Amino acid sequence: MKKQSKSNEKEGCCPLTSHPRLRLATDEQTAAIRDNFPAGIAQPALRALVAAGVTTLDQLAQLTEKQLSDLHGMGPKAIKTLRAGLNAKGMDFKT
Repeated sequence: MKKQSKSNEKEGCCPLTSHPRLRLATDEQTAAIRDNFPAGIAQPALRALVAAGVTTLDQLAQLTEKQLSDLHGMGPKAIKTLRAGLNAKGMDFKT
């Protein structure tokens, strides 16, 4: 059986995970928007929001939950926390 080359092994890997220097958002960018969202949002979820161009709750309310969950780094805990933050402001995800 032929051994896979390293390039083939990493083919299915996410470029953000396998090559951190290719991250779509820096720590400085996520720090700049952190206060715009509820406490408890993890760094990967903040990076996903920055990469998607979402920097406020008003912009977040323009996304569906499905669109949000499709972002790399956005997990169920972050979505639950973001929903609670939207609800506290009388908003919700787009339907």
